[in-house]
Amino acid sequence: MSINKDKVKEVIEKIRPQLQMDGGDVELVDITDEGVVQVRLQGHCVGCMHAQETLKLGIERAIQQFVPEVKEVVNVF
Repeated sequence: MSINKDKVKEVIEKIRPQLQMDGGDVELVDITDEGVVQVRLQGHCVGCMHAQETLKLGIERAIQQFVPEVKEVVNVF
């Protein structure tokens, strides 16, 4: 399965300002052949108790809305 990396980057760029307003950020690390988008949370998102919610309810949901072939978004360290 080949996921359009540019489309994923585009979605991340759209949601990045919201994260930056709270002192956080997100970086696209890789997209696996299985459809898993790997990101690295940065800034205040690192160690934040809401990081998992941000990842699943914010970042993952937004990416899957525009790139439905994405199975999951995970944070890598």
